[in-house]
Amino acid sequence: MKRILFIFLSMLFVVSVSYAQQKSVISVLEIVDVDNANRTIVKEFPFLIEAPNWTPDGKWLIYNSQGKLYKISPDSPGEPVQINTDFATNCNNDHVLTFDGKQIGISHASKEDHKSRVYRLPVEGGCPQLVTLLGPSYLHGWSPDNKYLAYCAERKNNYDIYIIPVEGGEEIRLTEAQGLDDGPEYSPDGNYIWFNSVRSGLMQIWRMKTDGSEQKQMTFDENRNSWFPHISPNGERVVFLTYNKGDLEPGEHLANKNVELRLMSSAGGEPETIVKLFGGQGTINVNSWAPDSRRFAFVSYRVNE
Repeated sequence: MKRILFIFLSMLFVVSVSYAQQKSVISVLEIVDVDNANRTIVKEFPFLIEAPNWTPDGKWLIYNSQGKLYKISPDSPGEPVQINTDFATNCNNDHVLTFDGKQIGISHASKEDHKSRVYRLPVEGGCPQLVTLLGPSYLHGWSPDNKYLAYCAERKNNYDIYIIPVEGGEEIRLTEAQGLDDGPEYSPDGNYIWFNSVRSGLMQIWRMKTDGSEQKQMTFDENRNSWFPHISPNGERVVFLTYNKGDLEPGEHLANKNVELRLMSSAGGEPETIVKLFGGQGTINVNSWAPDSRRFAFVSYRVNE
């Protein structure tokens, strides 16, 4: 019970820090080539932006800022364009595109109870359709066949992985371990859901079949806490974010920390560090791979003193 309370309070702290960051940081939207680790700055913002999605057609990076969604060209960045989300103006950094790029799922906290719930809408904008009746629910994955959404949700004082039909309905619980399971994302072949779990002590990367069977630990790092696995469009590589052990509790994913973006084969094996940066929460919460599977986008931060 103490761990659950701690995780809950940590999430509240993250929310408060996030809003405090709105004007206290400089956000740097970047792209890195995983073959040579070369970094390219797309645009700097004098306020908080988070969690870029790269559209499957390669034309846009979609991110959230101050509760709303925006898009910007990665190749010729001009002024960002706001995406119409109608009433949903309290979106957090858990938003996901379909594999065909036609729809986007968002996590929006209602004014009534301030709990995040999952909605879906056309990627060009529109009125969001509610998917999860219960909150809090934080979206991270959309199945390749467009039939299911995968998300982290708190139910009965524990955070687990759930899936639900895109039209809504009965949610299906896939994990039951005590402690936080988070960041569920479908592999492009539709065979697996990748996620991160604190069940072994430190936060580690895990993988399971889409029905929740064969839950298998994929990272075994004794010096890092690993978060948010994102599978490349060709299914060959996985990028994820790590915090140094001791910088925070295993169940926390805080802002303003020295972190690393690490890369591993989707078959498993020893990861390698691609980028070291100042960031954490908001850096790479959602899949941001380019369609070519050679680059991905992320956000680094500088404290605006």
